[in-house]
Amino acid sequence: MAELATLARPYAEALFDVASQGDVKAVSQQVDALALIADNEQLRQFASSPKVGAEQVFDLIASVVKVPLTAPMKNFLRMLIENGRLTVLAEIASQFHVLANASAGVSDATVFSAFPIEAAQLAGVVTTLEKRFGRRLNVTVQLEPSLIGGIRVVVGDEVMDTSVKAQLEQMRVVLAA
Repeated sequence: MAELATLARPYAEALFDVASQGDVKAVSQQVDALALIADNEQLRQFASSPKVGAEQVFDLIASVVKVPLTAPMKNFLRMLIENGRLTVLAEIASQFHVLANASAGVSDATVFSAFPIEAAQLAGVVTTLEKRFGRRLNVTVQLEPSLIGGIRVVVGDEVMDTSVKAQLEQMRVVLAA
């Protein structure tokens, strides 16, 4: 949603500027934990109630979050709550990760596989993918049995599909023509 992205961008950039002066990884963990909590529908209803104050919302979130929050992150959370931007927190986290990855020269990649991939095989796949995409990758693996075999890799807006399902689909298109 373009509106959320527009609202989140200045917050994500400010958070990244502060994080880049310290521990980006710690800030990343904190913003992920907060985004997970902020996505809860019951919390959103609670926060949007006119009977509930900003400090009550902050106290609730601070008591639920599983990662210890630093003072700057607590201030950031208070500011989001006071400005009515709690619903934008997931998008802020997403944009923060994009900025952090770009700064480190890394991209997130998702490997979809029909079967579990062993650690040794995954290391070889990651090496090949890093050469193919020309950058370091943070790889996560998701099982997708409908692929039948092979893998499908998504890096940003790039997709590399070597699955049996994709090959069968190509054959179907050729045969139907």
